[in-house]
Amino acid sequence: MLNKFEINNKLIDNLESLIIDKDTITIAKLLQEVHPADIADIIEQLSEKNAQFLFKVFENPKSADIIVELEDDVRESILSVLSAKKIAKDLIDNLESDDAADVLAELPDKKKENVLSHIKNKVQAEDISDLLKYPENSAGSLMAKELVKVNENWTTLKCLKEMRNQAEKIKNIHTIYVVNDSNKLLGLLSLKRLLVIEKSTTIKSITNRDIISVKTNESNEDLANIMNKYDLIVIPVVDEKNILLGRITIDDILDFVKEEAEKDYQMASGISEDVVPNDNIWNITKARLPWLLIGLIGGVLGAKIIGIFDLKNNLFELAFFIPLITAMGGNVGVQSAAIVVQGLANKNLKVNNISNKLFKELGVAIFNGLICSTIILLVTILIGYSMAISITVSISLLAVIIFAALFGTFIPLILEKYKIDPALATGPFITTINDILGLFIYFIIGKNII
Repeated sequence: MLNKFEINNKLIDNLESLIIDKDTITIAKLLQEVHPADIADIIEQLSEKNAQFLFKVFENPKSADIIVELEDDVRESILSVLSAKKIAKDLIDNLESDDAADVLAELPDKKKENVLSHIKNKVQAEDISDLLKYPENSAGSLMAKELVKVNENWTTLKCLKEMRNQAEKIKNIHTIYVVNDSNKLLGLLSLKRLLVIEKSTTIKSITNRDIISVKTNESNEDLANIMNKYDLIVIPVVDEKNILLGRITIDDILDFVKEEAEKDYQMASGISEDVVPNDNIWNITKARLPWLLIGLIGGVLGAKIIGIFDLKNNLFELAFFIPLITAMGGNVGVQSAAIVVQGLANKNLKVNNISNKLFKELGVAIFNGLICSTIILLVTILIGYSMAISITVSISLLAVIIFAALFGTFIPLILEKYKIDPALATGPFITTINDILGLFIYFIIGKNII
């Protein structure tokens, strides 16, 4: 049994010393009982050269388990120093088809073909090659070809014999699928029922035909929503004719959900491309700069709006509340956008229901705005500002909150309607727009009251 393993600086320093001494025996003993996922974490904390050395210490099948746990950039680095023959023998031969396809996807086309040619099991090679043809963001790219299936015409006795043969090729058996002679998916088979029923009973009579499946072209996002909605840990994949092709397990979906969450977080933070800390300065700058420039332009426009109005006498006091107005508008807008983006991602919100969502958000905005504007009215009066200034700030805050909420709701819905990632609407984009228009609203109201 593997226990939770603690990775600390002392361990990393010790391993680096052992790597310098090329003491592979001590390294192997030290990490013998460590889980492959923990070893992957260790490798990712080492320099590129040391990471490559440490990986080579391990033999299959453990090396195969480690390679699938590594981040893409580290995995690519390690694969680059391994021969095609070694990748095929030590890694691919010990992986299920979906993991094998993920590993090969990191290789250049020429090396990829070379690896496939070194795979002894030609059926396995064809399966992997087939998986590599599916688009990246599709159910076909996530599925594994290995599964347990039985024919509806088999008896339970024959079924058990055939299942033993199939099970040898699969690490974990989640579900038994029932097919006909044409390999069309018909339903599921309960293992419990299979074990207690008469041996001469046909599978057809005990098949559960209440089954949910997905097509190969199903998007990963829709796939994640389906598995979440029906609490599935595995789902079969079929073609247009309902021919059973493979299955997808929950761990593959969790990887996708994690990646999407990281992507959306970066977008909301104003990072337009997928970047990691290890990326070079140019790639990171390229991902961040466009949104910084939007913020810069927004700041210039905001300054221009302030300059339009002649801040004399009492109007000068309005400048003291500019940070309040812009901050509240930005916060409200981002809150509204975040809820909408989340709803769209979870399929809880439909783009054909825009009016209902807008009216609901309007109600929330008015309620929150009245509370905040009342508080600021009382506070400004108590600290000694004139009634005119207090009323201006209060009314402006209410107007800005209402506008920001509606804008933050409306923009993601429109982007979704036109097939643009609504996550782009959050963060710097909405904040900048709300700052500009919020200031305009603020000074227009101030000019008319004071």
